[in-house]
Amino acid sequence: QLQLVESGGGLVQPGGSLRLSCKVSGFRLDYYAIGWFRQAPGKEREGVSCISSNGLSTNYADSVKGRFTMSRDNAKNAMFLRLDILKPEDAGVYYCAAWARPGSEYVCTLTTDEYDYWGQGAQVTVSS
Repeated sequence: QLQLVESGGGLVQPGGSLRLSCKVSGFRLDYYAIGWFRQAPGKEREGVSCISSNGLSTNYADSVKGRFTMSRDNAKNAMFLRLDILKPEDAGVYYCAAWARPGSEYVCTLTTDEYDYWGQGAQVTVSS
């Protein structure tokens, strides 16, 4: 059974940090491009960051550049998102996702529609 499970969410003060993890089971993550997305109440889900399947391409939303860092550990079949200098507007449910297309080893996208597999989400709250 294909499954992605996020963990590491929680409540943090503005300026603080969190590290989200996403453990994958049921398929080998190294064949897939991966991404992190978030959704705030009343807003559409938006792309935060992504890494191509070969790890050579990355992309970050402008709103998180310089503050968030995404990584993958294919040996552990897991991906991570380090969130630093958190702002109240970073709050929401964070989702990990994966997709694969032949010949797309260098491709990384923040478009939600491209992703085939999704986790259930982890809540991140930024408040003093």
